[in-house]
Amino acid sequence: QPKMGNAKSSAMSKEILEDLKLNTKFSENELSQWYENFQKQCPSGRITPEEFKKIYERFFPDSDATSYAQHVFRSFDQNDDGTLDFKEYIIALHMTSTGKTERKLEWAFSLFD
Repeated sequence: QPKMGNAKSSAMSKEILEDLKLNTKFSENELSQWYENFQKQCPSGRITPEEFKKIYERFFPDSDATSYAQHVFRSFDQNDDGTLDFKEYIIALHMTSTGKTERKLEWAFSLFD
């Protein structure tokens, strides 16, 4: 008899998936990939600023990832608990990885004035 508890943690909820498909340009397939990686890197289901920075540096190797990552992290940490959940994380990456870097910066800074 398989344990019920485990089945759910390895897949994201339909609700979150639908939400992210609406709010980002990522496909269901991409989102599932992201989620799997997220689960591996952040078994707690939350991502810390340190982990976020590491991921960010991989995305934007030529920008000043550290200060930008901190800014983005704070902006998207909606419940202010010092971590991001999967949804906050994906939206943060999506918002900051579309368009040119300057536009990204403008966007990030104008949104949270």
